[in-house]
Amino acid sequence: MQYLFESLGKAISLIVQCDTELALIVWFSLKVALISTMAASVVGIPAGFAIYLNEFRLRRVLITVLNSLLAIPTVVIALFVYSFLSRRGIFGSLNLLYTQSAIIIGQTILVIPMITIFVVSALSHLDIRYRKTAMTLGADRRQIAFLLLHEAKFGVAAAIAAAFGRVISEIGVSMMLGGNIKGVTRTMTTAMALEYDKGEFVLAVALGMILMTITLGINILINYFQGNINERYG
Repeated sequence: MQYLFESLGKAISLIVQCDTELALIVWFSLKVALISTMAASVVGIPAGFAIYLNEFRLRRVLITVLNSLLAIPTVVIALFVYSFLSRRGIFGSLNLLYTQSAIIIGQTILVIPMITIFVVSALSHLDIRYRKTAMTLGADRRQIAFLLLHEAKFGVAAAIAAAFGRVISEIGVSMMLGGNIKGVTRTMTTAMALEYDKGEFVLAVALGMILMTITLGINILINYFQGNINERYG
């Protein structure tokens, strides 16, 4: 028990002093997670609107597949991307493996299904009269989409926040595609795993505390957005 309290004390000291190695790892994790989330949003949000606004034969099948992909282990995504980025892969000549770009690609693919299905869910909770009224007034698909985006903005924001929480805390993609290279591709989760293997827990505890704080903040944001949704449509 004494060892735990000593580790916590030293970890807090690292955070307060803004240790260089700690700050670099946190900065890299946040940067990669933000870029991945934004890239996934650029694909996932329009995809969610397209699925919601269009009726096609395999629509239910596609939604079922997207829901299934939410539970897929990160190492499966990492293995899939690795097969394309490795030297024998299709994009091996680009030398992307074990770089920041490789992590971003993997994390983006990981959360695109999450954002897409969450956006579809957010739109499905809207009153159908918004869409019908806009169509009656002669609005085109783009105008209808912007109207629905305004009405579902809290649900879309919650989807983005949830996706960020997913990528900031994952380890499979970061480890397999980034290689956990110090100062280059080391994220909070991969650094924690390394420190555990080394039997040195101070840095791992400090990173864990920061990660828990970030996760708590994300959950607060999601609850805030969901609360606004319930007040508006509940």
